[in-house]
Amino acid sequence: MVEKSLIDLSWDDFDEHRDPRPNENQFDAVVERAVSRRGFLGGALAFGSGAAVFGTGLMSSTTASRAEGHARFAFKPIDIATDHAVHVPEGYTSQVLVRWGDALWSEAEGAYSPETGVSAEMSDKVFGENTDGMELFEVDGREIIAVNSEYVNPKINLPAASEGVPQSAEEVMLLKNLQGVTVMEIARGDNGYQVVKDSPYNRRITHETEMVLAGPLAGHPLVQTNADPEGRRVKGTMNNCGAGKTLWGTYLTCEENFNGYFGATGAMPEGEGYIRYGIGGEGRYAYEKFDERYDLSKEPNEPHRHGFVTEINPADASSTPVKRTALGRFKHENAEMVQASDGRIVVYLGDDERGEYLYKYVSTNIWTEGEPTEGLLDDGQLYVAKFNDDQTGEWLALTPETTGMEQAEILCFTRMAASAVGGTTMDRPEWVACNPLKAEGYCALTNNKNRGVKPNAGGDDTSVNGPNPRETNNFGQIVRWAPADENHAAEAFTWDLYVMAGNPKVYNNAYAGSANINEGNMFNSPDGMAFSSDGMLWIQTDGDDDNEGEFEGQGNNQMLVGDPESGEIARFMTVPNGAEVTGLCWSLDKKVAFIGVQHPGGAWPDGAGKPRSSIVAVWREDGALIG
Repeated sequence: MVEKSLIDLSWDDFDEHRDPRPNENQFDAVVERAVSRRGFLGGALAFGSGAAVFGTGLMSSTTASRAEGHARFAFKPIDIATDHAVHVPEGYTSQVLVRWGDALWSEAEGAYSPETGVSAEMSDKVFGENTDGMELFEVDGREIIAVNSEYVNPKINLPAASEGVPQSAEEVMLLKNLQGVTVMEIARGDNGYQVVKDSPYNRRITHETEMVLAGPLAGHPLVQTNADPEGRRVKGTMNNCGAGKTLWGTYLTCEENFNGYFGATGAMPEGEGYIRYGIGGEGRYAYEKFDERYDLSKEPNEPHRHGFVTEINPADASSTPVKRTALGRFKHENAEMVQASDGRIVVYLGDDERGEYLYKYVSTNIWTEGEPTEGLLDDGQLYVAKFNDDQTGEWLALTPETTGMEQAEILCFTRMAASAVGGTTMDRPEWVACNPLKAEGYCALTNNKNRGVKPNAGGDDTSVNGPNPRETNNFGQIVRWAPADENHAAEAFTWDLYVMAGNPKVYNNAYAGSANINEGNMFNSPDGMAFSSDGMLWIQTDGDDDNEGEFEGQGNNQMLVGDPESGEIARFMTVPNGAEVTGLCWSLDKKVAFIGVQHPGGAWPDGAGKPRSSIVAVWREDGALIG
């Protein structure tokens, strides 16, 4: 039987449980580099402008003039909270749009029970568990949300007698169906926005939904299985974390901690690829006990078919999702698409694990609105970021010549390719967001308790470096870069840190954070990010909310708004204790924000019974724009 403790571990701790590494520092240069940087950081942290850590960096003359504190916030910042409720600023209202277990079709009305949850029979007809990344689309004048359900909480989802461990194939199917993606129509009514039941656009995409592999890895022996000897059709998209939106109106869902779904009932296959991706042993949900597809001793190539960005057409509920292998295989957080000045398509991608990498994909062909999109996400070049300490950087191409690997191997074992060319190891690169008003990108580096302590799974150096300047970094930071010539396809860039999260109430050193952090806006573990149309950066956290020790005074997880010009940051929303805030999109008229609340504690939002992950709608009471 699967150890019950595995169910309770975070995904990060699950990885370390599966592949423990020594606690001692393995890098002789760590102390020397940290000491040499200490004086540099001490002076730089006093700056406090839009380039919060490394001086003028990417600052424009506009930034300098705004550094006196003239932020564009349209709300009064709120205090921290430690309760089991959602809080928004004065003059704003929040309302739950949809909860785990809510019906998407009339036949599932009443399928959710506060005592027992949802039955296996109805589990693919209701809104999924643990909402995450999402995007809103306009289809024939209607508003359609596509939203991820990252994972499940078996102790909540399964019958009490199972004690959080699946006991049958039916219970495994229940868990499979509560994950994946929900596509649903929403509409504004007398009582705010509601889900349109029985809409022709409503759809559940689960671990059982058939989809296709596309790009250079499709058909390769690495992705061939007994069930799919041609290596072109695969079931399911799993552990869908962040998301993205293509310029042509489709949804990009990102597969993150896929490794935890596989286990072996017999002999484990050997290979460096399994080790680097944390694949092996027992699965988190015992899938391998009831479905041979997840049993590595029987289907050793099945994990090679997951860990991709999957494209879904929200306008056609009968369409087949497509896994885009050209965007690489790793623990994808989100996919931020922009168009380069020369017309090529660019997608920024983070690999959410301690000491992994930030990537960029650039299409071979250009695209013009209204033109065919075939091949744009299948034919292009994948790069990994290298940040230099002098605030310059370059995108290193992952090619057979630079990596010594075949093209299919690069896309299947992208982490190993990034290590081969010497990319910069990062503190859990999560969401990437690009400023709609200028050519610059931001990446949330959530945290890394192993910075300067342990290598990554590939043995790469994780001592302190430019964008990751603190050892045992439990607070995180946001790195910002500007591509050369304002061209997102360029291979050169300059960079700075927009913010270093920290706690000035507890520390008076680098762990206090950058100068734009104070006791009124402090936070830890930036995770989700999105820009509103006015160029403001919305920052969501997924960190420690026990409000104790080094996190004293930081309260529950929160959503903040940052002004990229002045560097100022203000708290806009707090979520229930135990929850993270993740996923953000806006109504077509920009008057309502839709925000995800994942794994809440207590009995939120019903006030009794099980806690239910939900999407919350927030709007200004005066009807003004919010996004």
